[in-house]
Amino acid sequence: MEAITIDVVSDVVCPWCYLGKKRLEKAIDNVKGDFAVAVTFRPYQLNPDMPAEGVDHKKHLAEKLGGADAVERAHKMLTGLGHEDGIDFDFPAVKVSPNTLDAHRLLRWAMIESPEIQGRVAMALFKAYFEEGRNVGDREVLLDIAENSGMDRAVVSALFSAGADVDSVKEEIGMARDMGVTGVPCFIIDNKYAVMGAQSVDVLTNAFREIVAVKAKERAADT
Repeated sequence: MEAITIDVVSDVVCPWCYLGKKRLEKAIDNVKGDFAVAVTFRPYQLNPDMPAEGVDHKKHLAEKLGGADAVERAHKMLTGLGHEDGIDFDFPAVKVSPNTLDAHRLLRWAMIESPEIQGRVAMALFKAYFEEGRNVGDREVLLDIAENSGMDRAVVSALFSAGADVDSVKEEIGMARDMGVTGVPCFIIDNKYAVMGAQSVDVLTNAFREIVAVKAKERAADT
């Protein structure tokens, strides 16, 4: 069976990345049985200079988007899109815009456990932030997510305390920027093709099928 790898470059406080993850899952379901898909979440920070304690979410967004009215329009649009993909965005519940470095460290450790656990952690982070209004920059919240996703809470706590993988995650974020990633989500397929943005399920499905067809042709030409 043919196979492709997908590296999902994303940030856990990006609503488009949450939409992208949901649509990716549906696209993978569409090709299930036709070829294998291996997914890895890669780190990106939309706001790398955010203080460790985070900032007021509403104030931060208003400054970023150009006022409260612009924020309200964006949230209304995203809420509608979320309903279509099974996401119950609760933007009023979000109080803090956090620094996401620790969340990305957790995702890195989850991947070491298994792709399945990393996928669970990624979904739990998005859900905690966008549907439950929890601060995903708070280590206790991250430890709860880790434990509920099948990771060892004590081990994760020790890794946080030891400062493990801070430099590695920052380096990986820098590599994504060096590759030209300026917005997320970005789906990098087979380390060769890039699909930018929270594309529709059909666009993702077709992209996967086209890439697999190209690989099959290339393999046939080599034999």
